[in-house]
Amino acid sequence: MSTSQITFLKGHGTENDFVIVPDPDNALDLPVSVVARLCDRRAGIGGDGLLHVVRSAAHPEARDMAEHAEWFMDYRNADGSVAEMCGNGVRVFARFLQRAGFVAEGGLAVATRGGVKRVHIAKDGDITVSMGRSVLPEDGVTVTVDGRSWEARNVNMGNPHAVVFVEDLAHAGELRSVPPFSPQSVYPAGVNIEFVADRGPRHVAMRVHERGSGETRSCGTGACAVAVAAARRDGVDPGRTGAPATYTVDLPGGTLVITEYPDGGIDMTGPAVIVAEGVIDPAWLETMTG
Repeated sequence: MSTSQITFLKGHGTENDFVIVPDPDNALDLPVSVVARLCDRRAGIGGDGLLHVVRSAAHPEARDMAEHAEWFMDYRNADGSVAEMCGNGVRVFARFLQRAGFVAEGGLAVATRGGVKRVHIAKDGDITVSMGRSVLPEDGVTVTVDGRSWEARNVNMGNPHAVVFVEDLAHAGELRSVPPFSPQSVYPAGVNIEFVADRGPRHVAMRVHERGSGETRSCGTGACAVAVAAARRDGVDPGRTGAPATYTVDLPGGTLVITEYPDGGIDMTGPAVIVAEGVIDPAWLETMTG
């Protein structure tokens, strides 16, 4: 990595927070160790993940999407590992593009490893992301915490989720480490695990252990997975009824509104905020990269 000054920003969506590194030409090398240290809340800037902002045409993983989306969200988990998608991250990514003057209110497209996502920046400040369709694999897992066990619903939103319905969110335990689940073979690359409790008609609350990050204040793809799982549990399938289904999902960091449409498409609406901007100390970076 170059040790010249590198600008960063800090933002969050329902308190799912991110280090944002603008790099339109994909000139920066961001090894796992550097990403993990940048996301470290004591030794770095701190965040649930890192948003590497790159033009699609400049990134080998996104060039085939450049015709449809100018910008690629090269998303990394807090441990430095690469991830397919992050719903809250897309909203914060869009807010950065707006702040930087690259886009205005209205619609835009963002390339991700989970495909091209359609985004709408509303005048009231909320941002809606078209999250694509869910996949509901038949194989599931049993999740066990403190002697309690539950059957989890397998939902894929471009990344894997195991959704558990509980009477009390405290039953999820500490969530810093991965809740034990079996069989491991269902999620060979790991999984995001959501614990869900009812709050009212089409209204639920959740906690989540995010793969590679531990418990986070919010997870956008997780909220979508939870809404789909709750709808199916409630006997609601827009593909069969022909009517959209909207669920309100409360997270520790705020509230997201999830709508599933008859064609299977899922929209997620919520806030996104940029809170700070600064420069990474080149001398500190040099100690990281040797």
